[in-house]
Amino acid sequence: MAHHLAIRLATGSVQPAPIRVRGFVLLAPYFGGVERTKSEEGPCKATLSLEILDRFWRLSMPVGETRDHPMVNPFGPNSPNLEKVALDSILVILGGNELLKDRVESYWRKLKDLGKKIECVEFEGEQHGFLTNDPYSEVSDEALQKFDRKRELYTDLKNT
Repeated sequence: MAHHLAIRLATGSVQPAPIRVRGFVLLAPYFGGVERTKSEEGPCKATLSLEILDRFWRLSMPVGETRDHPMVNPFGPNSPNLEKVALDSILVILGGNELLKDRVESYWRKLKDLGKKIECVEFEGEQHGFLTNDPYSEVSDEALQKFDRKRELYTDLKNT
């Protein structure tokens, strides 16, 4: 959702005034695509399995669409070209043991290659949804501290 909001704000299709968005945080982004990735094909003992993932996509996509729909795959064949879109800074938080890890890594690398301000922080060994599955854990606290440091940076920039 944060990705799509960022695109809509950057292209002017949404006017949030008087609010000024300074950046976006993608917590375990949920992207898809028709072609399977290595992390999707591997054995998954986590709560989110490939079977559940495919079921979620079937339930959430328009009838007759594939996982390459632009709402699912931001770099799919029918997705908008993001090269000239002036995106605000993005922080991506990713579990290192996620079923969707390859998709998220591909997302931030492609945006970085396009010159966008994007940072990805990976939490080794963590599954998709680790922040909500155990919100009071040390690793969840560490992830939120990363977010808080980014927020402080944007606040400091605003005051200069």
